[in-house]
Amino acid sequence: MAIKLTYDLITQAQKSWGDGIVKIGEAFVKDKNFKKEAEDFIKKHYGYNEGKVLFKPTLAADEQFRGTPEKALSYFVGGNPACPEDHGFAIHPWVEVRFKNAGIVLNKTHALAMGNYFFTDKKGGEKKVEYSFGYFSDKKGNIKINLHHSSLPYSILK
Repeated sequence: MAIKLTYDLITQAQKSWGDGIVKIGEAFVKDKNFKKEAEDFIKKHYGYNEGKVLFKPTLAADEQFRGTPEKALSYFVGGNPACPEDHGFAIHPWVEVRFKNAGIVLNKTHALAMGNYFFTDKKGGEKKVEYSFGYFSDKKGNIKINLHHSSLPYSILK
């Protein structure tokens, strides 16, 4: 049964998403099945099995929108000839992901969140990325993403 979303549930979902990105990279570094880790991550966090997902990842220019789990997987781990620009964002690897919400809008079983998330690499360098995520509660009460748009911060072209 779908549940009413709260601020705490959304921030927990964000932490779970960030921890999942780190786990994919850890599996890659340890020569474990990082692709399976990423497939499980997508099933857990994205609503592809429940309906349409609007996914525009950060580093995608040629295949900008990822409407299938296979194309989302390609973004996270690479290796899909349909998306040759993908090099595996999640296998970078990142050691921490932290969200800083500009705001969260709650509407019963749906929510929107926007802000910055920060990806920390193994040398301590941090990459700031802008995001907008849409969330919904599925029939089993799991929180899923049905909108994921992220981009690098604006910079003036010179």
